[in-house]
Amino acid sequence: MQQLGWMLVILGGLIALVGLVLLVFPSIPWLGRLPGDIVIETENGRFYFPLATSILVSVVLSVVLTLLARWMH
Repeated sequence: MQQLGWMLVILGGLIALVGLVLLVFPSIPWLGRLPGDIVIETENGRFYFPLATSILVSVVLSVVLTLLARWMH
């Protein structure tokens, strides 16, 4: 149970760190405009699906969480 507690503390710290980065840098110019992000613009509206950005964020989070899991054991 103690490992779960430490993992939650670390996860909370990471979330706080990401929030702080988003406050300091509110507009990261390349995030959301990567090649592979789908944007369809018409006269009636705009559809936006950040496919490449989602994959990039997923890979980064997977690497970070894998390194944390190995470090905790």
